[in-house]
Amino acid sequence: IPWSQCRWSMFPPKMFVVLSLQMQLLDKFPIEGGQKDPKQRIIPFLPGKILFRRSHVRDVAVKRLKPIDEYCRALVRLPPHISQCDEVFRFFEARPEDLNPPKE
Repeated sequence: IPWSQCRWSMFPPKMFVVLSLQMQLLDKFPIEGGQKDPKQRIIPFLPGKILFRRSHVRDVAVKRLKPIDEYCRALVRLPPHISQCDEVFRFFEARPEDLNPPKE
């Protein structure tokens, strides 16, 4: 799939989906996640949590776009045993809500 066709480039995933992927990868690849030796970590870090009141949800989402984009780009550049694992494929898989997003 060409990079320009990745689903999140147009419809960013909800943060909990990204966090879930991160936790799955860290559990599945503890060495690459730096759990035994932080110097061996190759799985990218996620951007820090941004705390705002509920009325600022859209602002927070916009601020997360670039860091999540950078995270995803780093993810697909990892060695194939990580970048092509089932969890990563499922993350980038188009979902019905991506193809027919809700109208604002």
